[in-house]
Amino acid sequence: MSELVTGDAVVLGLRPARLPSRALAAAIDLAVVFFVFILISVVVGIASVTLDEAAVAAITVALFLLVLIGGPIAVETLSHGRSLGKLACGLRVVRDDGGPIRFRHALVRGAMGAVEILMTFGAVACIASLVSARGRRLGDVFAGTLVVRERVASRGSAALPPPPPWLVGRFSRLDLSAVPDELWLAIRQYLTRMHQLDPAVGGSIAGRLADELVARTGIVPPQGIPAAAFLAAVVHERQARDARRAFARMSPVAGPVAAGGSGAPTASGPPLATAPSGAPGTSGASRFSGASGASGSSGASAFSVPGDGARREAEGSGGVGGSSGGFAPPG
Repeated sequence: MSELVTGDAVVLGLRPARLPSRALAAAIDLAVVFFVFILISVVVGIASVTLDEAAVAAITVALFLLVLIGGPIAVETLSHGRSLGKLACGLRVVRDDGGPIRFRHALVRGAMGAVEILMTFGAVACIASLVSARGRRLGDVFAGTLVVRERVASRGSAALPPPPPWLVGRFSRLDLSAVPDELWLAIRQYLTRMHQLDPAVGGSIAGRLADELVARTGIVPPQGIPAAAFLAAVVHERQARDARRAFARMSPVAGPVAAGGSGAPTASGPPLATAPSGAPGTSGASRFSGASGASGSSGASAFSVPGDGARREAEGSGGVGGSSGGFAPPG
């Protein structure tokens, strides 16, 4: 995997295409180009039987430049780096920063390709691709491009961790209408990857997301709940509401479903209070603790993190009150 850094300091994990797949894609492209070149040459040869030899030679050179060199350049420019051979092999030409190529990139690649592929029968391109760490030929080096693999083995989407049992149904009356889709997406991405993050970084991200969710819903943060557990419980509540609405639409005998989710199980804890108007939003210190009890967010937190003893007991050999999602109940 090649680590490329964009202008926004984002590391891209791209898989560079190696020589076998690139050679197969180039062979398909050359076969198509030569077939078109021969077909056009036959048609032009029949139409130019009355011309002299100089005119025929000029037409032949023009066809060579337009079809064998200009054709691949036009195809890569219009398809943003996906010629017929690359499309068949699951490859694409991109810039060094991962963006789509433009005409100037395709022009440099096509001009260098006439030298290292057509005139040397691909010998120079093969040697350069074998020497390069990312499998680039000379045209890619001069154009600042890279051929990457688009079709990779699917690893499947990571499932969301279930909320702690002691939080299921506790947010059944929470108003989620003001939460935007962008925030839901950010929360889902965090929950599916929180075990891969550094504890301090993950705690800071969870605190910021929980603070923004509190500001959107107007809820007073309950004491003793970690930020990651709060996020998982609210996402679970939203999924339950969506499932009930979908079932109500599919079933003709089902009655109307209450907005708060009347069928949701209730928790034994006290009801949630609603923050008064003008409650602080996401500015200032985070009111939530980290997902793993790490000091990822600065400032005082309104949520106490479960103690180490309670966490080890809950995450140990499946004690009472434990959760498969890795969340521990308050100590």
